[in-house]
Amino acid sequence: MKIDDISLTLFEWAGIPSTTYGRHTGEFAGTSQLGLLTVRTDEGVEGHSFLGAASRPASLDAQSLVDQLKPMVMGADPLDRERLYRAMCSRLRATTYRAVGAVDVALWDIAGKIAGLPVYQLLGAARNSIPAYASSPVLPDKSAYVEQALHHQSTGWAAYKIHPPTQWRLDIDICRAVRDAVGGDYTVMLDSTWSYDFPDALRVGKAIEELGYYWYEDPLAEDDIYNYVKLRALLGIPILATEYAPSGLTGYAPWIMQQATDYLRGDVAVKGGITACIKAAHLAEAFHMNFEIHHGGNSLNNVANLHVALAVENCELFEVLLPDESQKYGLVADVEVDAQGLVHAPTGPGLGAEIDFDLIKNKTIAELR
Repeated sequence: MKIDDISLTLFEWAGIPSTTYGRHTGEFAGTSQLGLLTVRTDEGVEGHSFLGAASRPASLDAQSLVDQLKPMVMGADPLDRERLYRAMCSRLRATTYRAVGAVDVALWDIAGKIAGLPVYQLLGAARNSIPAYASSPVLPDKSAYVEQALHHQSTGWAAYKIHPPTQWRLDIDICRAVRDAVGGDYTVMLDSTWSYDFPDALRVGKAIEELGYYWYEDPLAEDDIYNYVKLRALLGIPILATEYAPSGLTGYAPWIMQQATDYLRGDVAVKGGITACIKAAHLAEAFHMNFEIHHGGNSLNNVANLHVALAVENCELFEVLLPDESQKYGLVADVEVDAQGLVHAPTGPGLGAEIDFDLIKNKTIAELR
């Protein structure tokens, strides 16, 4: 079996509400675009993935995927995922991890369809469901966070995570109000999106440690290993970093060796696909660390992330970023959380997601080949 065609269909994503998750995203709204990547084989099997997000249109990564990665993959056996992953990573000076990840996810979709199995079972299923947590946008005031947290607690979600305004005094005030509202037993986390200097990170960390928060995510700049080491030495709350740490798989090594974080972090978009995330999860496991999977930025990436989370034991929670209108688009049925706060395994072969091809056809902007 050989890959005999690769195409990327760019399509419009409209109706995105005004949203921000921190300084790294700014405020985005209105329209973006996704890309439907289709990898076809000479035996008629097709693999799919989505490229892009509401805050990052697919066009930013699309051309380098077609120009740099397509020629490397054409004519190859689609089951040679490891060889192709390494080959694609060798071109990262001319393309992006997001482009590599899109191709890798599509190859895993093909593999599952050939085997007639969901991807998580190909990876070695650890379970068939995982607890989900609601991950907030930046909200207008303290009462909005309290209201959102109480809603998701009342509907059975396992946990709630705050993306705060990134002003340390206000952030502490919000964290205290949410803890008071949900009670002492409900799981809550803080993701400060790389926004503090060391003194402010320490102030916030001590406050939320006293409040019993479950983890403290990305308080310092993504490359500030020196101050993460200092911060971790002074706090008892687990620190979660490395989501956007420089480099791919090898970029995790200094964080582990310098004991700069308690958990590792990544997703199929920012780290280069399912292959990269499984490697990272197993690396973390060797050090008895969690690999907590970040949201994927689009619906099909979130399905791919779910397969990874179900294939390993050292991911505790599945992230669902809010609002849905800024995260979910292009599937007939999206990932949903049940009344027990669980997300369940896809049952179809490959990724097991039903893509809304009619919507994509009606919203097509361009075809890249």
